[in-house]
Amino acid sequence: MTRARTRAKDLDSPFRGVRTATVADDLEALCRAYAARMPTTQYFSHTTGALLWEIPLPRRLEVEPLLHVSSDAGSQPPRMRGIVGHRGATTAARTRHNGLSVAAPCDAWCQTAGLLTLDEAIIAGDRLVGWPRPLSTLDDLGRAITAFGARPGARRIAVARTWIRERSASARESRLRLVTLRAGFPEAELNGPIALSSGRNTHGDLVYRRYKVLLEYDGEQHRLDGHQFATDVNRLNDLSEDGWIVIRVGKRMTDLEVLERLERALRSRDWTR
Repeated sequence: MTRARTRAKDLDSPFRGVRTATVADDLEALCRAYAARMPTTQYFSHTTGALLWEIPLPRRLEVEPLLHVSSDAGSQPPRMRGIVGHRGATTAARTRHNGLSVAAPCDAWCQTAGLLTLDEAIIAGDRLVGWPRPLSTLDDLGRAITAFGARPGARRIAVARTWIRERSASARESRLRLVTLRAGFPEAELNGPIALSSGRNTHGDLVYRRYKVLLEYDGEQHRLDGHQFATDVNRLNDLSEDGWIVIRVGKRMTDLEVLERLERALRSRDWTR
């Protein structure tokens, strides 16, 4: 490619020394553009690393236009338009993800936690050990927190770890679990397996097994997909025949309404505070 061609107006220049045939207008495209010139001593980290792992973050961080890149300990952090450079810690682990060099999931979570509220950190942490495809184990998370030491956000991630649970399938489930726990209800199983007398096996979003009560998120896709809708009807009928109370939670339901319905259901099964 000639020098004149690199200055052509039909090419985009997201970073110094990089040209792309199309505008890099999403996170992964920007990361791939920078990766074309990124030395082996650098890797994507902090919020950029978390988003590459699809760890749920609040909207204000999802739309941040800058990439966060860490360098190995002893190497100079990058200084470039569009890049936030960080001096990496010797304890941070990195790995390859979709062909990119990225901080390991637990390390990216630790690096990001200082920018999150406690609940946001818990919800993001639930994704690390979520269901059905966890990114890490609770042991991995514990090791990363220990290695993170006393850096900014350390106290928050230590508190968040006490609230993180395995098997959450979505940020909404994690948030609902926190709402019910703080309202004084028993802790539910997340996506707990249920064997039905019909011979089918299923699971519930939040399962109160002792009381045979379920909290279920009712997503739009379940009503728009005819096959899924029919499956859901059969499943709910089977649960009802086996004596389960199913509380379906819609996105327009308030927390108060959910909690009132849950309290009535649990009390009908002899639960007391």
